[in-house]
Amino acid sequence: MTLSLFKSITSPKLHFSAPLGFFSRCPLVANAGVSTMSSKSIPFASLTISAAASGKKEVVATEKAPAALGPYSQAIKANNLVFLSGVLGLIPETGKFASDSVEDQTEQVLKNMGEILKASGSDYSSVVKTTIMLADLGDFKKVNEIYAKYFPAPSPARSTYQVAALPLNAKIEIECIATL
Repeated sequence: MTLSLFKSITSPKLHFSAPLGFFSRCPLVANAGVSTMSSKSIPFASLTISAAASGKKEVVATEKAPAALGPYSQAIKANNLVFLSGVLGLIPETGKFASDSVEDQTEQVLKNMGEILKASGSDYSSVVKTTIMLADLGDFKKVNEIYAKYFPAPSPARSTYQVAALPLNAKIEIECIATL
């Protein structure tokens, strides 16, 4: 458990808060275009509990989803959240892709994610953020149609990127964060 004290700084054009001692270590750079948020500065305290400090980090693993391809976990539970590593569209029993199509790989990725979420004690409705990596951003619309079946409104926050390459020449990889 960490207790952090912050000091507020106000200038005619700038207002922000930073940890005490921050200003003795870092130069202050102001942007004249930033407007003042408040005319009064009130110090505040923030209570932060981190997994690293408390040692409460739990590995999530299931044989119902493909094993990690390297030195990482399928998922980690910490602080009432579960962090899923990037998931590929591999069939768990064979270690092979469902097919070469982005549609089939997307379906299998989301099925695999569902199994990892279930093993963690969570599910699709608890997902708050996803990151999609595509080999070809031209597949965006196809992926969205399948994705929407697993994440109805309100959908999680999401980022989608085209990447230079994915492991095993996959067409898609998805990672996510969910609440427990």
